[in-house]
Amino acid sequence: MTTHHDIDTESGASVYNVSGGDWNDLVDEATALHEERIVVNMGPQHPSTHGVLRLILELDGETVTEARAGIGYLHTGIEKNMEFRTWVQGVTFCTRMDYLTPIFQETAYCLAVERLLGITDAIPQRASIIRVLMMELTRINSHLVCIGTGGMEMGATTVMTVCFRERERILRIFEAVTGLRMNMAYIRPGGVAQDVPEGMTETIRTVVGELRKGLGELEALLNENPLLKGRTVNVGYLDLTGCMALGITGPVLRSTGLPHDLRKSAPYCGYEEYDFEVKTRTGADSYDRLRIRIDEMYESLKLVLQACEKLDATQGQPVMVADKKIAWPAQLSVGSDGQGNSLEHIREIMGTSMEALIHHFKLVTEGFRVPPGQAYVAVESPKGELGCHAVSDGGTRPYRVHFRDPSFNNLQAVAAMCEGSMVADVIVAVASIDPVMGGVDR
Repeated sequence: MTTHHDIDTESGASVYNVSGGDWNDLVDEATALHEERIVVNMGPQHPSTHGVLRLILELDGETVTEARAGIGYLHTGIEKNMEFRTWVQGVTFCTRMDYLTPIFQETAYCLAVERLLGITDAIPQRASIIRVLMMELTRINSHLVCIGTGGMEMGATTVMTVCFRERERILRIFEAVTGLRMNMAYIRPGGVAQDVPEGMTETIRTVVGELRKGLGELEALLNENPLLKGRTVNVGYLDLTGCMALGITGPVLRSTGLPHDLRKSAPYCGYEEYDFEVKTRTGADSYDRLRIRIDEMYESLKLVLQACEKLDATQGQPVMVADKKIAWPAQLSVGSDGQGNSLEHIREIMGTSMEALIHHFKLVTEGFRVPPGQAYVAVESPKGELGCHAVSDGGTRPYRVHFRDPSFNNLQAVAAMCEGSMVADVIVAVASIDPVMGGVDR
């Protein structure tokens, strides 16, 4: 994606023309003009580029005259690999895409598979509540890393330490519920892998109180900080027209004043039963995106508490669809070596029921079949619209799975946000987009 910057002779206003193109053509063009312009690579190394992102900057002194995003350095091949695994095993791949929002990829994928299976309405209420709980905790987790790393890149290391201290509280909950701190493969087609441990809602309520205090510290540190405002206000500006043209979603879009949130506009997992607000601001700059993320974390805490109440009210209800042809026949428990199948369950299926053993073996090794068709389901991830397009040919493995990752689309805004600004502002603008390359190079 190329953006050419011109001046309208009549109005004197800036005009941005967005078009496709090749980097070599741009170099040839720059050479032919015989101008003293420097082309530098920023990345692909981790500091300040949020992963292996390569930014190709054309500079006139310290002013950026042209900016390009070069992607493809992570080359995970996740989507292609999913075609060679069963539908359940696909969860363990997509959870590793955006490693800060694993639960969102898992949920989008499982909702698409469930739509193909025709069991959307059969998902137990308790499973949907747990999904909402885990997604909202993950949203806070993702925003904390965004703000923490963005602060560090501007030299505010205290912001980083506060954010990661608070994030640690959430990761401990993830570990207690799923056995892992990230890439959990916890959401499964038909429900979730297992119920939350006993007493977990009380633990979460305690953590919510601690998080509120931590967020208060962050706000005191950031909101009216003149140094922060000097670095972020009117930096990385992108208005509603630009967002619409480039397909930008999430906090970047909501910083233009448009209250677009899929949890409200196209509810899933029972979000219509929860009380929360869609936070917007109108500055359309890096500062407003920061403030929106802080506001969203408070809204997520409200949602987490509501989910805890609903969990208490549905104690003992199932967390996996009743159809044994789909439900993974596992009874997980915590043993001395960590989390795994309970020995009692293994003894039962191996010692008392040959049919259960055969069924377990076939379901785990071969997997269930999904009727031919295709489905697209989108969820509101911390970075914007995360969609999963799943295609089945009637087999036990996906024919094709493709994700609309918000980081991939949002990175298109780099040129529009950065051209005409200083090199130091590029760092701030990219941090405000909050891209994760695992989601971009899938």
